[in-house]
Amino acid sequence: MDRSAEPMWRPDPDRTRDSAIATFTRWLRDHRGIEFAEHDYQGLHDWSVRDLDGFWSAIAEYFRVIFHQQPSSVLGSTAMPGAEWFPGSTLNYAEHALRPRVPRQAQDVAVEFVREDGMAWTVSHAELRDLVARARLGLIRAGVGKGDRVAALAPNSVETLVTFLAAASLGAVWSSCSPDFGARAVHDRFVQIEPTVLLAVDGYVYGGKRFDIRETVTSLRNQLPSLHATVLVPYLDPRATLEHTQSWSEFIAETGPLSFEPVPFDHPLWVLYSSGTTGLPKGIVHSHGGIVLEHLKALGLQNDLGPGDRFFWFTTTGWMMWNFLVGGLLVGATVVLFDGNPGYPDLDALWALASRHEVNVFGVSAPFIQSCLKAGLRPGTSYDLSGMRALGSTGAPLSPEGFRWIADAVGDRIQICSVSGGTDVCTAFLCSAPTVPVWEGELSVAALGADVRSWDDLGYDLVGEVGELVIARPMPSMPVYFWNDPDGSRMREAYYAEYPGFWRHGDWILATERGSFVIYGRSDSTLNRGGVRMGTADFYAVVEALPQVESALVIDTTALDADSSGELICFLVLAPGISLESVEPELRGLLRSELSPRHVPDRFVVVPDIPRTLNGKKCEVPVKRILAGVAPDSAVSLGALQNPAALRPFVDFAAKSL
Repeated sequence: MDRSAEPMWRPDPDRTRDSAIATFTRWLRDHRGIEFAEHDYQGLHDWSVRDLDGFWSAIAEYFRVIFHQQPSSVLGSTAMPGAEWFPGSTLNYAEHALRPRVPRQAQDVAVEFVREDGMAWTVSHAELRDLVARARLGLIRAGVGKGDRVAALAPNSVETLVTFLAAASLGAVWSSCSPDFGARAVHDRFVQIEPTVLLAVDGYVYGGKRFDIRETVTSLRNQLPSLHATVLVPYLDPRATLEHTQSWSEFIAETGPLSFEPVPFDHPLWVLYSSGTTGLPKGIVHSHGGIVLEHLKALGLQNDLGPGDRFFWFTTTGWMMWNFLVGGLLVGATVVLFDGNPGYPDLDALWALASRHEVNVFGVSAPFIQSCLKAGLRPGTSYDLSGMRALGSTGAPLSPEGFRWIADAVGDRIQICSVSGGTDVCTAFLCSAPTVPVWEGELSVAALGADVRSWDDLGYDLVGEVGELVIARPMPSMPVYFWNDPDGSRMREAYYAEYPGFWRHGDWILATERGSFVIYGRSDSTLNRGGVRMGTADFYAVVEALPQVESALVIDTTALDADSSGELICFLVLAPGISLESVEPELRGLLRSELSPRHVPDRFVVVPDIPRTLNGKKCEVPVKRILAGVAPDSAVSLGALQNPAALRPFVDFAAKSL
């Protein structure tokens, strides 16, 4: 990739002047006496990580954060882990999501909901507030109070959003799983947090098929002795019932005042979960205050969202992007919720939705972009996407080819926002900004307030070389703790063991001289061939660009610190009618010329499917463990996979190879 190339997208000066970042920059000058040019993102970023007190207090003031009790300071401690944000303050997430604000009016649309089969629901801000008030009273009747847990086995629907906001208004702790999760996966998550109330649906629709999950709900309810009530939403069948549950209509039958329990800044808001590919998933706890501050900044400044804008990201309730998406309410945007298969009845479905609902910021995954590319779609020609100003991509590195396809087939005026962060922080720390150009294959900037570094093994900064992604200073949305980790040892081991006092994320990145970044994949699945290290993202960019290849998984069996290289094995899912013999010579030639001779696999192996986590990520590390001789049940938890059967060919392959 030519790092000196001209950017493929430049900000429109007229749009830039009206952007929230430019407005915030002017506000800093007028209210804080801090002067930056409106286009000087790097200067603004340097200040934001150098003066954490000044930056985060400015965010709180600029976005009018509602503190019921004022903080004694911004940072009581900067230790990592253990940073103490806005000590002494109280606030509530739901109050910020539901507060009346200019120019947002009661009759304006808060939520647009669409299901793949055409079911739709438009909810105004007034209606949303009324629904939350009703659900809040329903939770109170069920005995829910501050600190109690409310769990949901439910889709990306209005009822789910309403119940979350109701729980947050009470200071209760939220947790959700998508209804297509297996019973074991849901149990492994919810049993840890001992919920008081379970919200569940009778079933869900996906890919044109209908799935009744009431048996799963009953089984789960019987395994959660902490439950006081189970609320059933008749999502699949309006007449659906289930013994020992309360109907949604009964749950919201009574209305009451909509009020908000002030909670400490670091009070738990929700529990998200690690992939859980080995052992029980870790329960990652984020705070009311940390998420309010971070999402106001990320959505309001980095994504330039506000009242009148429409925000969409394809997600399920089992992925942190759902939590990020509903955060659009914090900045007054209309959130567009979609439930179903993004490829049903074909890959045009989401583009049609974006056109129909005039989406301004449209987010999907990098694999979805790759699928549209391979299918030859041209959404910019097929649909009116004139309202779309930014297209977000996450879940995996977006290939340069994906960047080019967006510019060519969707629209070259659209800003490409390739972002990376994760469940751990429920945000992106590498992202975009409306005042910064976009370069092919690169994540444009480090987020404001995120001190992102590329470090070598000794902790020295690298520029123009690949290193470990490290966060050198605390962020408000870092976990306040892991659930059931009283001494904090699991959290320290997860993020702080490699560089004590600094957050090691586990990604392999390159920082460019212009302040952009390139992600090369997980650092624990690096391809180390003869001393030349390369990320798996580079490999997939070459292999999966071929139309004959639907997906791939590459494994370097070289042991850590080994003196000699192990095998490099590429597992392929081929398009229908394609044989390995017909595609292997081309693959070998491309990998040799575009990567290096050392990165041509020793073997190509055809498999029916690539195992993925419930969040859709390829299981590189678990498969590597299996190929290294680790017992399958120790290498991966089947309940953590969206397609457990896909693991069997890898287990069989390992058994034959050992």
